[in-house]
Amino acid sequence: MTSPSTPARCAWANPSNPRYIEYHDHEWGVPCHDERQLFEMLNLEGAQAGLSWETVLNKRDHYRKVFDQFDPHKIVKYDARKIESLMQDAGIIRNRLKINAVISNAHAYLKLCEEFGGLNAYLWRHVDGDPPINRAGRVVTNALSDGISKDLKKRGFKFVGSTIIYAYMQAIGMVNDHSADCAWHPDHAKKKNRAS
Repeated sequence: MTSPSTPARCAWANPSNPRYIEYHDHEWGVPCHDERQLFEMLNLEGAQAGLSWETVLNKRDHYRKVFDQFDPHKIVKYDARKIESLMQDAGIIRNRLKINAVISNAHAYLKLCEEFGGLNAYLWRHVDGDPPINRAGRVVTNALSDGISKDLKKRGFKFVGSTIIYAYMQAIGMVNDHSADCAWHPDHAKKKNRAS
């Protein structure tokens, strides 16, 4: 429930966690074109598999630190010793498959850059640079996430199933999935602007 001074937010935005509110209000659903952040978010969405986003969000700063700010040129050089140190680090999700996936994704990302220039060019061409607004209610996959997932897997990316890719699309603003009653939903914002 919101007070008159508290804007309505999507139900998933845990009001007791300031990180969640900051993420919802300033990042989730905002079109992202920054290569480093696009690569980071792809890996963090993969790390979430089987867990809550809140768990990953609470660990995000530490992830950035131990994964060299998600610099793929550094990550491709990780060796067995680095992987073992990550496996001992309680500040991240200590899952060997997910840690190895970040390294695989760094290799796949650098190859993708050779063909498309980066994730920004690769991803945003799918929506002609204009994110659709979801008015259909709760969606966990769609034809676009299915297609991107399939293609990324062929390119060697890991932890990029269709559900993960749809969540990624939401996070980077490739689709606007704010709930209809959320102050950040475009329809709600238009009504508010007309009333003022």
